[in-house]
Amino acid sequence: MASVHPTAIIAAGAQLGSGVEVGAYSVIGAGVTIGDGTVIASHAVVTGSTVIGRNNRVFPFSSIGDIPQDRKYGGEPTRTVIGDDNVIREYVTIHAGTAQDRGETTIGQRNLILAYCHIAHDCVIGDDTTFSNNAQLAGHVVVDDFVVFGAISGVHQFCRVGAHAFIAAGSIVLQDVPPYVTAAGYPAKPHGINSEGLRRRGFTAGDIGAIKRAYKTLYRAGLTLDEARAQIAADARGVSVLGPLAAFLESPGRGIVR
Repeated sequence: MASVHPTAIIAAGAQLGSGVEVGAYSVIGAGVTIGDGTVIASHAVVTGSTVIGRNNRVFPFSSIGDIPQDRKYGGEPTRTVIGDDNVIREYVTIHAGTAQDRGETTIGQRNLILAYCHIAHDCVIGDDTTFSNNAQLAGHVVVDDFVVFGAISGVHQFCRVGAHAFIAAGSIVLQDVPPYVTAAGYPAKPHGINSEGLRRRGFTAGDIGAIKRAYKTLYRAGLTLDEARAQIAADARGVSVLGPLAAFLESPGRGIVR
């Protein structure tokens, strides 16, 4: 059974799993499904066509699943999907998708989203990411696994941020950030690889060395982007850790930070 505070408003049609807790004055809309063990603290709003998985924690004054902040939005049925074991802190806003894109904003598993962050319409967030306070994503942004955003950082619409990248505090990302890269500044520029993050996640010294060499190929060898891309793709055939970087560089986007 769910535990619902008497002052909370749960619309008819909302589905609450076993062990769900809903705090005082929170509002759960009719199209919402919340998985087992998730805790919605006081004064939070979950609305729209929204699915929240198991064992998440949503803190006070968060707003999840409301309509996108997009002038083109005309009331189309779009949705928000959040996986398991996420922590969503105070005043976070996560908006539903738009019909002009995939129609869904998606967040994976075990993400830590700190206070005042914004995740806009049609964003796709992977697993195990960290959003420090006031990190902001515009619409249509794709964030891969294990990315870390520093406080008060921002990402332009349609950008991609590759796995294990690190976005420094106060940075504004206007182009794609490849996997493993540390980006800083306004506009954000590459500043080496995220060595400390890789070590913490169990990458070997050999793996980190290979990534450093690929970074030099991409940014310091005086090659054109096409030449660097070809070299990294060739190296990746014998060094598996370079596979995500090679694949990212082959995919279309807004151009990478340079």
